Amino acid sequence: MHNFIRLSALLALLAAVPAMAQGTQAQRDACEDDAKRLCQAQIPDVTAIEGCLRAAAASLTDDCRSEMGLASPAAETKSGGKKKKR
Repeated sequence: MHNFIRLSALLALLAAVPAMAQGTQAQRDACEDDAKRLCQAQIPDVTAIEGCLRAAAASLTDDCRSEMGLASPAAETKSGGKKKKR
């Protein structure tokens, strides 16, 4: 019986991982056009698309940049550039 419960828990966890990797619905809605425009070669690899979008932050729409938690280019200019890593 314990093995069945453990197996069920493992299967539930594995089923949830792909769903978490796809971002929220708001992120998909805000960034879908940007991903198609800027990251076509990475589709359908969600991790590669996210990396591509982050690398192209200056070219993203404001909605997508906001949903991804990236600073706007105007904010970076006002603060003197990108923040230093600690």
